[in-house]
Amino acid sequence: MTAVAAQESVCAPDRLALRGNWGEARFSVSVADNEIERAQGLMHVEQMPTMAGMLFVYDFPREVAFWMKNTLIPLDMIFADDQGRVVHVHKMARPLDETPIPGGGEIRYVLEINGGLAAKLGIAPGDELQHPSIEHAVWSCVPGPEENGAQ
Repeated sequence: MTAVAAQESVCAPDRLALRGNWGEARFSVSVADNEIERAQGLMHVEQMPTMAGMLFVYDFPREVAFWMKNTLIPLDMIFADDQGRVVHVHKMARPLDETPIPGGGEIRYVLEINGGLAAKLGIAPGDELQHPSIEHAVWSCVPGPEENGAQ
């Protein structure tokens, strides 16, 4: 597979990559990019594959808070800014807990993954998300000249 083909396979609506000092991880994701999908989130999901998750996409950066109402599995919540840069990680949100979980201000993307995985991988503020929905990404889905062999 060429570097361009590998890059394109990652940059699909159902795929998300996350990188940091610890390395890189790839997730299979569902995208919640409207009010109805964001409100539903992962409610009533009884299990999720290890490297799966949901990416919440907002139209513009904002202050966000999540809760675990009707959510049956523990989750890690990764809050990212307009460029896909992680600004906050909330680890091991408790199932069914209705306590608000603030992500901070200027959040545009939230990735929910299985609880405990953020700690296992070492996900931390400063890490970067890659997904086609991230319009102003620091880690873009579009390969640069050095990635596709051009000089």
